[in-house]
Amino acid sequence: MKKILALALVLTLLFSLSVPAFAAEDKIKIGISIWSSTDTLGSECKRMIDAAAEALGVETQWVDQAHISEQVTASAETLALADCDGIIICNSASAEMGSVIKTCDENEVYVAQFFRVIDKDANPDEYAQACASPYYVGAVHESEFDNGKTLVTILGEKGCRKIGLEGWEPGDATFLGRWNGYKAGVEEWNAANPNDQITLLEPQYGRTTTDTGRATAEAIIQANPDIDALIVAGGGGDTLLGAIAGIEAMGLTGKIAVVSTDFLPDLDVKLETGAMAAESGGHYADPFFAFLMVYNAIKGNFPTSTDGFYDMVFPYMFVASSEDYANYAQYFTGDELPYYGDEIVALAGLDYEALAQACADLSVPDVVARHAK
Repeated sequence: MKKILALALVLTLLFSLSVPAFAAEDKIKIGISIWSSTDTLGSECKRMIDAAAEALGVETQWVDQAHISEQVTASAETLALADCDGIIICNSASAEMGSVIKTCDENEVYVAQFFRVIDKDANPDEYAQACASPYYVGAVHESEFDNGKTLVTILGEKGCRKIGLEGWEPGDATFLGRWNGYKAGVEEWNAANPNDQITLLEPQYGRTTTDTGRATAEAIIQANPDIDALIVAGGGGDTLLGAIAGIEAMGLTGKIAVVSTDFLPDLDVKLETGAMAAESGGHYADPFFAFLMVYNAIKGNFPTSTDGFYDMVFPYMFVASSEDYANYAQYFTGDELPYYGDEIVALAGLDYEALAQACADLSVPDVVARHAK
């Protein structure tokens, strides 16, 4: 009889250890699916999320998927099988989210997108699936249309009239949003300046490496030697570095105005030497807010629904001179982060509306006000 009781106690103990429960002593685990955790933008994202994880006592697991569709969808499966309680993901095409959401629903894993949102008109099925999912928390993203429109307008004001365009992946949701903005900016400029027209070339795609970024930029210039500007739409930073290297090798630095999205670590030098004309970015804290959304969904603080999701818009910052960048660099790069540990803990305790407002308010003046001695 004692042996039976002892066996029952052991089985009870084993069963209790195997059942997940978010008791106070349990440690939350959040997976991060990203194109690269080591390139210019990805490494900044990782630094911000690592700081958040440390402040909140959260375990993380990273998967780099290079924005390759099969690897994007597989990353969700990998992280779900790794017993993550939640996932944040930067997908490529919105169509991939159908598989990602299905995986998360089946494994009861919360998921939020960063740098991305599912377009209701372009992807109605995935949008409906996201709304109906009890585990799809939402998205943190920029207004890519406004971003693109602003950048191409800056080029117009700088005197550029024939603009090449380098994307990173055909069909990528973020690139399409930026491209629509570029086109709208050109259309608005041309309508206002009938005798001073801008031409925007069709995009060529440089993927996400320096080598492919350089080769694509060189091909665009060789086919269009009269361009006076090149938009490198983004892709993490390495594509831009390759394009800049190609332009320099061709002896065209300062002759072709380059704009992009994704701040480089030496952007001040690039702006001063003419290698860059302007850039939008400073948005590596975007996944930080997605991380906080998933963290709060896991803890039960942000209830999810089956008829909608949280949609948080993150502000871009624009710089067009080395002086502009100096103000950004002082409080966003190097040893500094936009939020200290105690601020991260405080942000994690906000309700959704207050967190969304904090996200919208993030700017260089905002950080200066909080961190300046």
